[in-house]
Amino acid sequence: MKKKKLNLRDLKPSSEEEHSHDDGHNHSSPKGVSTFNTYLPAIFSFVMLIVGIAIDYFEAFPHFSGWIRILWYVVAYIPVGFPVVKEGWVSIKKGDFFTEFFLMSIATIGAFIIGEYPEGVAVMLFYAVGELFQNAAVNRAKGNIKALLDVRPKEANVFRERDYISVSPEDVRIGEKIQIRVGEKIPLDGILLSEKASLNTAALTGESKPDSVLKEGKVYAGSINLESVIEVEVTNKFEDSSIARILDLVQNATARKSKTELFIRQFARIYTPIVVFLAIGVTFIPYFFVDDYVFRDWLYRGLIFLVISCPCALVISIPLGYFGGLGAASKNGILFKGASFLDAMTKINTLVMDKTGTVTKGVFKIKEIKSIGWEESEFMKYLMAMEEQSTHPIAKAIMKYKENGDNYEAKEVSEIAGKGLKGIVKGKIVLIGNKALMIANDIDIPTEIENIVESIVLVSIDNQFAGYVVIADELKEDAKETITALHKVGIKNIMMLSGDKDSITQQVAKELSVENAKGGLLPEDKLNEVETLKQNSENKVAFIGDGINDAPVLAASNVGIAMGGLGSDVAIETADVIIQTDQPSKVVRAIKISRSTRKIVWQNIILAFGVKVIVLILGAGGLATMWEAVFADVGVALLAILNAVRLQRMRWN
Repeated sequence: MKKKKLNLRDLKPSSEEEHSHDDGHNHSSPKGVSTFNTYLPAIFSFVMLIVGIAIDYFEAFPHFSGWIRILWYVVAYIPVGFPVVKEGWVSIKKGDFFTEFFLMSIATIGAFIIGEYPEGVAVMLFYAVGELFQNAAVNRAKGNIKALLDVRPKEANVFRERDYISVSPEDVRIGEKIQIRVGEKIPLDGILLSEKASLNTAALTGESKPDSVLKEGKVYAGSINLESVIEVEVTNKFEDSSIARILDLVQNATARKSKTELFIRQFARIYTPIVVFLAIGVTFIPYFFVDDYVFRDWLYRGLIFLVISCPCALVISIPLGYFGGLGAASKNGILFKGASFLDAMTKINTLVMDKTGTVTKGVFKIKEIKSIGWEESEFMKYLMAMEEQSTHPIAKAIMKYKENGDNYEAKEVSEIAGKGLKGIVKGKIVLIGNKALMIANDIDIPTEIENIVESIVLVSIDNQFAGYVVIADELKEDAKETITALHKVGIKNIMMLSGDKDSITQQVAKELSVENAKGGLLPEDKLNEVETLKQNSENKVAFIGDGINDAPVLAASNVGIAMGGLGSDVAIETADVIIQTDQPSKVVRAIKISRSTRKIVWQNIILAFGVKVIVLILGAGGLATMWEAVFADVGVALLAILNAVRLQRMRWN
């Protein structure tokens, strides 16, 4: 599938959000005024309805009857009723008769026909209020997406022709140098050229803690520079940058509906016409069975039936529940590519994880230094003099050692294929490498190194074994707590698969208390392991990975989870869920959010159906009035909306 490119110019505010136009005049209105205008029709109708009911009840005006009374309630009805009737008519012209707009229009106009004017206005008013609550809830759920849109960079200061000039981020080329002042957003992904930077990455990761980046470290578009002016070399075009990728994913996430959401929409299309014919039946069928049949009374019951059975509580609250879940996840640095994956995550009972870059940092670090017959600092100067000639990741890890004094210089350095390096440092012959190098040069090595499973660099100086350095990948800070938390949320079957050698994989698994682990695997081996797990239909498998080699497994698993910070573009493109912070503990949070979302959605379904069935029975039996019908429809919808909004307030620690 071709990756969709996101154009910066596509992210401009819509026409209703623009504050100025080409004529140079400001046509915008303050936000408070705009909000008031939104609620004004409902406020007007509410005041008219209350005044009308008060006049009816207290009989304050003897002339408030006949056409005057009808006209009063018609005026009260129009501000809230006209948009709904119009929407219903537009739907009918398109061939879609049985919509909630059609139901509400028929029910309220019918109430006017039989003289129940206050009830007709009230039903439409509360329906309009419900719609306003829905819009407010949706806007709240969209808050996190709007926050992302607010951090989209609008310009970049690029170094061209011996000076920095301001251009659109889309016009900056890979390899160019850009400057970011304090408080500005980094416009494109790149490599830090300055010595260090302190960045606010909350828009990308959901973490408020500033992130410190050293020279040659990666920085991402959308981060805010906090301390001093920095320079960055651009590594990605804007459409391939982290912020563009996030915007693209979040904006398209709601297009992928969950099975529950799709079912409710399909159900509503079948349910609504059935309800209309049942309401007609409630109105006319009793004529053949009831001796004292009064058309007006049974029409009233039929109208009540229509109002009660309107599916808006379901149609509104369920998508809103999923939207709230997607918003809550993105706020926490977790991007679901659609509501369907929120559902899929709730069913996961087996978790398979990669090792390097997923539970470890993917960065080599000195774990142990053992020198024999040498001071540690002196021993390391000899080793570093040799490793300075190498670009291997292990060499880079060794070069980070902090030593005092001047560095030594290595001469006549040569590489011995598959074994290590040989050179001269301060007139002494130095060998650094593996066990095979030492054996080939008749260097006696201690037996203790046989028990070391991590990567090890052996050193000899003037044909005497001088010691060794153990290099190991470091566990992520939250790796151990992630495994414990996964067990607590019911994920008992946890497996680690790695391309690293099996001894290292087993040691990491032991540190994390992961019982099932396999190392030395090729990408196809990982894929086979996951396919084997899936052969048992009871296993719902999620895989967490970050590399290109993980892409096949991410695609094959029930839910693929990619580390989005340092993960490869291929892994991110293939995955269903992206962890922006590279923290494995966010997987637990993703599970909790998805389960809470599903729980709230089903609460809303049960609430809506339960109340409707009860009031439908009462309405058909003449025991419920239009007011109970209003509660069964709009009241339940409001309760469902408020329930869905809870997702935005929950804590996921």
